[in-house]
Amino acid sequence: MKKTEVGILGATGMVGQILIMLLGNHPWFEIKALSASPRSAGKRYKDAVHWLQAASIPEAVADLPIYQSGEPLPAQMLFSALDASVAGEIEMLYAQNGSVVISNARNHRMRPDVPLLMPMVNPDHLSVAQKQPYSGKIVTNPNCSTAGLVTALQPLQKNFGLRSVHVVTMQALSGAGYPGLSSLDIADNLIPYISGEEEKIEEETKKILGDFDGKNIESANIEVSAQCNRVNVLDGHTESVLVSFQKEIHREEIIRAWQDYRSKPQILLLPSTPKRPIIWHTEAEYPQPRLHRMVEKGMAVHVGRLRQHDTHTFSFTLLLHNTILGAAGTAIHNAELYISQKGKK
Repeated sequence: MKKTEVGILGATGMVGQILIMLLGNHPWFEIKALSASPRSAGKRYKDAVHWLQAASIPEAVADLPIYQSGEPLPAQMLFSALDASVAGEIEMLYAQNGSVVISNARNHRMRPDVPLLMPMVNPDHLSVAQKQPYSGKIVTNPNCSTAGLVTALQPLQKNFGLRSVHVVTMQALSGAGYPGLSSLDIADNLIPYISGEEEKIEEETKKILGDFDGKNIESANIEVSAQCNRVNVLDGHTESVLVSFQKEIHREEIIRAWQDYRSKPQILLLPSTPKRPIIWHTEAEYPQPRLHRMVEKGMAVHVGRLRQHDTHTFSFTLLLHNTILGAAGTAIHNAELYISQKGKK
């Protein structure tokens, strides 16, 4: 299989760096172009980036020149790690000029003709992109906390029907980007507010879990509420979730639904698909970010602490790697799904 040549928009930022790491030895994709802000344009990547990853910059990209975002790029599939303050217009420009843009930014997520995609949750929503009125396409992945939440919720919604969801997040420092929070702000502390985060979770969850009738996406009829906190953990978002079902169910049914859950990426054998998309932990003190965030290369959701409150209401704890499953990893997964379905209706 000939590799698809790809570019990365916002290549010097946190998510851009992780995209570079994950794409370094990818069997389907080859990095051919990098873009960033005007202050980085024209430099070699290794001279422009403040590299924050434990591994060294991959040799294949270290000497690549950086284009200014918005310039024509020698790649037709682009991963966007742009900040939301500039992403909307730039992503639209590339799509209008024929590029497939796989975006991590929030700008286009809630448009009715743009798929808000998690391949392990709603792969059928990809088809809504055919309604976009330009030669290229925009495909988005959700907010980091939403990504883990909907993965854990999908088998529950599918098998039992959800009535309401309330989630309290404890979000890692890496989710704030670099330089992020001052150490004086977060040391010995918790910040009980992340701007715009609660609204994104509440809106995106309903769209992702919604039904696609072949033309339009109808958001799920579920009450969703969120409270978000920034905590002093480097990587890995933890979420405490309270769910109410439309019918009476038993605790063992929920566990079985998680353990048995499989979706289209397993059938298609997409390279980034984890063998176990949802991992159930029986230990009372699990899951934990430091112990579990890199299991399945960061692409799994961990669930535990399942407690029953009445015949319709349960609570549980989930964990995801926020910059892999919650950002760069799902963007790559979305690109894999797009390539696998190209030309199909």
